[in-house]
Amino acid sequence: MQRRQLVGHDILLARHGNHISSMRLDRSNDRVVALLDDGSLDSAPNLISPGLQLPQTVRSVLREDWKLLSAWAGMAALTGGLMTAAAVALGTTADPAILEALTAYAAN
Repeated sequence: MQRRQLVGHDILLARHGNHISSMRLDRSNDRVVALLDDGSLDSAPNLISPGLQLPQTVRSVLREDWKLLSAWAGMAALTGGLMTAAAVALGTTADPAILEALTAYAAN
């Protein structure tokens, strides 16, 4: 996934074009600040609309749902471990007649 582009850059470029000397990101206010050729400053927000839902990224999904994903992974590992233990126990301690019946049942 690509890094999201800053909306504030586009707004400032549309306002001032080639008259921008430099731009910086003000993370605390979530704005882009531009220094213009005449020495003045202008800023623009990085959000088009405060209620706008931006597309999810892999990082944002992991940040929000890490507990749920960890629980699923733990349950899958536990289930796999139990199934492996059951298969080993069945193979080593089961009566040969029961094993033969199970293999014959699967073939039908």
